[in-house]
Amino acid sequence: MKALAVYCGSATPSDPVYIKAAQRVGETLAERGITVVYGGGRLGLMGAVADSALAAGGKVIGVIPEALRNAEVAHTGCTELHIVPGMHERKKLFTDLSDGFINLPGGVGTMDELWEAISWAQLGYHDKPVGVLNIARYYDKLIEFYQHMAQTGFVRSQHKDIMLVADNIDALLDKMGSSKPIETIFSMKAEDL
Repeated sequence: MKALAVYCGSATPSDPVYIKAAQRVGETLAERGITVVYGGGRLGLMGAVADSALAAGGKVIGVIPEALRNAEVAHTGCTELHIVPGMHERKKLFTDLSDGFINLPGGVGTMDELWEAISWAQLGYHDKPVGVLNIARYYDKLIEFYQHMAQTGFVRSQHKDIMLVADNIDALLDKMGSSKPIETIFSMKAEDL
C-alpha cells in the first residue's frame, strides 16, 4: 500500500485520546512510507493526521471541496492540495489516489465515507481494503450493527469481512496488507444474489 485515504472528523473532541491516536496514525503512515490522502482540512483529527505525517517527513495529499476551501479551513501546508467542485468529486478522487481506506472516529461525513467505501467494495467498484480504527471503542456499536446486518442477511456472507477492524494502527495496517479481494456483486449471477 503506497497511499491510504484517511477518513476522520474535523472536530476536536474534549478527550485527547482521539487527537493522540490521529497523530499516531499520521506518524505511522509516514514512517512506513505511505502517503496520506485525506480531506484537506487543518482542523480536528484531520489536521492532526496531516500535521503529524508532515512532521515525520511523510507525503500528504489533501482533497477539499471549493466551498470548504473558501471557508478557510484548508490545510495549505499539504504536499499537494486538490480543490474539487463538491463531495462526489472528492470521494472519487480519494478512491482514485489511494490503495485502501482507514476510518478514524468522526461524524456524519466520516460515516458517509466509510459506508461508501464498503458499498463500492461489495459492488466491485474497487478492490481495496477498508479499515476501521476503533479508538477508545468509538465504533463498537457500529461494528455490532454491521455484524447484525450480516446475521440477518442484508450483508452477504461474501462481504461480511470487508470491514477490517483493529484498535491500533499497526494491527490495522497488518490486516489491511494481508486482506484478499472478495467476490463482488458485479461478478455474481442473479441466482447467487
